[in-house]
Parts: sequence; structure tokens; C-alpha cells
Amino acid sequence: MPPLDRRTFLRTATAATAAGVIAPATTSEALAQVLPGETRRRTRRSYRRRAADCYRVRVDAARAARRGNLPVLVPTANGEEAEFADRRWSYAKGLPHDASGLVVPSAYDALLAAVASGRPEDFARIPLGGTRRLTSPQAGLAFDLEGPDAFGVAVRPAPRADSAELAAEAAELYWLALARDVPFADWPSDPLVAAAAADLSALSDYRGPRSGDGRVTPATVFRGNARGDLVGPFVSQLLWLPVPMGSLTIDQRQRTLLPGTDFLTAWDAWLAVQSGAEPTATVDDPTPRWIRSLRDLAAYVHADALYQAYLNACLILLRLGAPLAAGLPPARSPNQAGFVEWGGPHVLGLLAEVSTRALKCVWAQKWLVHRRCRPEEFGGRLHARLAAGAAYDVHPELLASDALERTAARFGGWLLPQAFPEGSPTHPSYGAGHATVAGACATVLKAFFDPSWVLPDPVVASADGLALLPWTGPELTVGDEVDKLAANIAIARDAAGVHWRTDYAESHLLGEAVALAILRQQKACHNEPFTMTVRRFDGSVVTI
Repeated sequence: MPPLDRRTFLRTATAATAAGVIAPATTSEALAQVLPGETRRRTRRSYRRRAADCYRVRVDAARAARRGNLPVLVPTANGEEAEFADRRWSYAKGLPHDASGLVVPSAYDALLAAVASGRPEDFARIPLGGTRRLTSPQAGLAFDLEGPDAFGVAVRPAPRADSAELAAEAAELYWLALARDVPFADWPSDPLVAAAAADLSALSDYRGPRSGDGRVTPATVFRGNARGDLVGPFVSQLLWLPVPMGSLTIDQRQRTLLPGTDFLTAWDAWLAVQSGAEPTATVDDPTPRWIRSLRDLAAYVHADALYQAYLNACLILLRLGAPLAAGLPPARSPNQAGFVEWGGPHVLGLLAEVSTRALKCVWAQKWLVHRRCRPEEFGGRLHARLAAGAAYDVHPELLASDALERTAARFGGWLLPQAFPEGSPTHPSYGAGHATVAGACATVLKAFFDPSWVLPDPVVASADGLALLPWTGPELTVGDEVDKLAANIAIARDAAGVHWRTDYAESHLLGEAVALAILRQQKACHNEPFTMTVRRFDGSVVTI
């Protein structure tokens, strides 16, 4: 792409100022009308050239995006929706259900008709089973002027219900529910956490992290898959440290739920919620606490603004004086600091930008491609099989998991205990909105800040969540803690019972792809040369 002709533009504008002309700032024509002779002609040419350069940048970005989307991706689902006429493994929450917990066929057919036509009036015809409405089913049909098209990125087909991978994911969800109230501080010695690690170790296709000898241990169980996820405490420093919000300082102690507060463990309550019934009330802990358990993490992602954790993280890093990445202009300039570009306003605004684009991309996958059932829906099928002999095929490794026996002993059945009274939101499971935004925002933070910078004075929450104590383990770096933050937020949704591990892992990659595409497009828009180097979630490194 030819470089922007900024120098000519600036020389002409300077000449106009030197001529003593105070020009209106509305249009180039208004400016030219008050300039004399040759200065007016030069100014008009300069402004027209600038307009042409602006047009060229946008056209080149559109052409590059089109090349990136060709051939247009055709995302593929796992085939269960077409194979099972009763839609047993498909998302149907909010639609009317029968007494066995299956969706009313005509209601699901109306959903498919709306997806096929894309017409707003067809979406308006989808019948509901209760008062809860479907969440943004048309968002994936929107176009955007920045980043990849919603159908220019994709996630792989979700694991099938009868696969060993899904068995491992489901077993992990039951263990997460059982271990919600065990403080992270107690994990090294807690027998329930040890049992979960041993059980997951025995599963043939469990894809969470393992130790060097291939076992799942209390030090690796339920953690994310990126390198930084295994360093230091389970919780990222960026969820514990105080958040500077202008002249305010926000203490990250939060409102959480009382231990043992689980929902949708009885069939009637479960069935009512599948058809869209309003949830019951929660039981809040009256004492604010720093995050110290899976239940606390679940409470965080129940009430957060979707990119809140990364906004807070950015504010923390800026206040701590975390250095910018070496390839950005202020990192090497002796006389220019970042602000509008390469400073707080730039990176803070960009976090919101990538979030909105990432959400449209993942919503296209949710509603228009995969329509994967939520874990609570799967739990209903599993309960129907084990309690009433329903013919739902699942992998034998799941049926052999100790997590199911423990769940039945504690709750009287095999429904997946939910941390939220409403269970999941009213949109399909795959991919995950929180996880996609996590992938996008974490990528921006890693692109802007020096990932090797060590966070000063790290902390860890006490077992009761009432104090932050000094952390005395290995050094904690920006890159690792940002990766861990993204994993904490995404896996917290698993801990709540509303998402699967693949929802987290694949959506991180989706969000990362969206953010990298936006950063590449924006490279042509800046006056200064720069490079951004990002360690991706899979450990590879990409440079823009």
C-alpha cells in the first residue's frame, strides 16, 4: 500500500497558518474558500489527497479482509442435530419442553427455519416455553467494518455426546461442582481435590493440563491450557490487586454466594428452567471476600460486565507502571510518551473494540452453526438414563467416573448442580462469550505490555477470603498472569456448570484470531512504524 501523504498535507496546512488565516474546521471546501491564490490550490489538493489516502486505507483493509475470508469458511457442526430427531444433544433452553425434558419438535423447527432464512420476522415466530427470552439470536448475522467477518473465523466441531473427549469434559464438570467450596489454599491437601485429580487422570481423552509424568495433580487440576496458567496461585493477581479507577481505588473483594448454594438439582426445578421459567433467588454471603474458591470465581462471572476483568487488569498494569512492549513507539522514543496512541486511552478503548467484534463472531457460531447443548441439558439426559433407563448413549468412561456416584450421594440424582439459580443463559453453549472476549482482550494486553515484566509484591487469598497474604513462590510475569486471567474467567463459567472445557479452549483461540486480525488492520492506520509480538495461547509467537 502506498504510504499516506501526510508530509504534503502538513506542509500545506502549516503554510495556511503562516498566512495568518484562521480557517473553519468543518470541511476542506470551507477551508479552501478563505485562502488566497496558490495557497488555496495547494490546500485543496492536500485535503483531497488526504481524503483519497483515507479511502485507500479503508479499501485496502476491506480487500485484505475479503482475502482472509476466501474461500468463505463453512463451519461444520458435529452432526448430532441432524442425526437425532428429538434434538437430545442440541441447545433448546427457553423453548417449550415435554415432561421427559425434550424440546417440543415444532418449536425447534421454528428455530431452524429462522436460522435458515435469516429473516427477523422468522426469529420473532420462535415460540418460547416461559418468560425468559432468547439472547441475541441474530447477532451473528450482523456485519462489521473492522476485524474478520463473523463467518471468517470458526471453531472446530464440538465433541459428540458419546465420545471419550465429552466423557472427560462432563466428568470434569461434575468434579468442579463438587469442589466449588474447597478453598484454593487447601487444594494441596484436600481429599476431594485429590480424588478429582486421580479420576481425571484415568480418563483417556481428558485435555486439561497434566504434570510431567502425565498425571493430573492438585497443582494442575481444573487449570487452563496456556503456559502461564500453571505458574503460581490458581487465581491471577489481576483478580486480587486493587483497581485504580481514576481518583477511586476499587477493592476487589466481592459479593459471593454462601457455601453449599447449588441449584437445579431436582427434576421439576430443572425442567421448569429448561422451558424458560424465571429463576429463584440466590443466597448471598453478607461478607465481601477476595476470590478464594471456585464458587467465588463463579459469582464473579455471574455479575461481571463482559470485559470488566481486562479493563481492570489494564488499569492495574498502567498504575503499576508496567512497561509497554518493546516494539511500540514510546518504548524507544526519548521525547514522546504514549496517550492517544500507545497509551492508556488507546489500549483501554481497544479492549472494548475487540470485545464487540469477538462477540459477533462467537454468536454466529452459537446460533447459526453448532447449537450445542448446555451442560445442564446434558445432565438432564444423563439423569434420565441413570434414574429411568432412557436410551441416551454416553461414553462408558463417564459412567465409571467416581464423580457421578458422589453427585448422587450428595444431591440425590445425576443432574449437574448449577451455581446460578437460572442455570445457563438463554443462548447455546459453543463457543463461549466470556471465553471469546477473554481471548481477544488478553491478546491486546499481551500486545501492549512487556510480557516478561515481573509483578511486584504478589499476593494470595486466605482460605476464608478475608485477607490477602504475601505470595512467596515463583515470580509472576505480566504475560503469564494475563493468560491466567483469561483462563480464570473462562473456566469460572465451567465451574458454574454453564460451559464445557472445549467452550473455553476453542473460544480463546477464536477471540485471539479476532484480536490479531484487528491489530493487523490497524497497523496501516498509524503514522509511526511499530511491531507487536504476542505469545499465543498455544505457546507459539506471532509478530505484527
